[in-house]
Amino acid sequence: MPICRSSGSSARLAAAWPVLVAAVLAIPASAQTPPPQTGTAPANAREGAAVEGGAALDRLRGATEQRKADTQQRGPTTLPATSEEMRRRAFDGLRRRVAAPTMDTRARAALDKGKEALAAEREAMARRLGQALGLEAPDMKALAGVAAPKASKAWVPVLFVSSSMPTATLRTYAAQLEQAHGVLAFRGMPGGLTRVGPMAKLSAEILRLDPGCEGPACAMRDVQLIVDPLIFRQHAVTRVPALAMVPGDPTQPYCEREDDSPRAAHVVYGDAALSGLLEEYARLGGKEEVRDAQSRLERR
Repeated sequence: MPICRSSGSSARLAAAWPVLVAAVLAIPASAQTPPPQTGTAPANAREGAAVEGGAALDRLRGATEQRKADTQQRGPTTLPATSEEMRRRAFDGLRRRVAAPTMDTRARAALDKGKEALAAEREAMARRLGQALGLEAPDMKALAGVAAPKASKAWVPVLFVSSSMPTATLRTYAAQLEQAHGVLAFRGMPGGLTRVGPMAKLSAEILRLDPGCEGPACAMRDVQLIVDPLIFRQHAVTRVPALAMVPGDPTQPYCEREDDSPRAAHVVYGDAALSGLLEEYARLGGKEEVRDAQSRLERR
């Protein structure tokens, strides 16, 4: 026995369902989903999907047309297919090419000449680079026509001093040596060779024109200061101040000089002005050596 039975309305609806489905299918699509009006939101999801699909198709159609237009403007990007007859004619023409021995000879000669010129230029550049880096001896043929500089016979006044001397005395000597184009020589640096700061400070105090000036912008005297224990040993200087007229360039680094390098003929000791030390050097037989230095001092 059934628990329940369908009502009369349900039975009538089930009987009429095939007729309703046929009627819906007979309605045109335009009538089923009318296009939404501009500026209004779609009534349901189906209408929204229809609108988006139509816009996407429009964009795809526009992109395809634009690509076709660009292709027509650029022209074909691939080589046209050649027929077998065309390929055969091309190879026959290459085989029937008339040989030109003269042109071949000239072309090969030009190629060989270019290779030789490139190799020569590469070798010259490598040689010059090696000379610049000190890896190769200089070209003596190129230097043969250059006149060697004349050996200097000038004597440079070298005043042997010490950092223990008063700074005011060292400043006075520096002012006099600037006129005589002389050099101040120290045996070592205050604080030892491992400490450069004290020597730099002392040098600035000696050479600074204005003793009260501070900083790198201060004007300095044009006087060479050297730290050279070798020149002290060469001239057997045991006390300062002392003056010697050294031939050549006493400012050359002592590590580059030899023990038998030129040295002064005399050494004058005494805490006196530079002019007095030069006069004493001339009295000992060095009139020629001190002539230039004395003339410079007299022109002050």
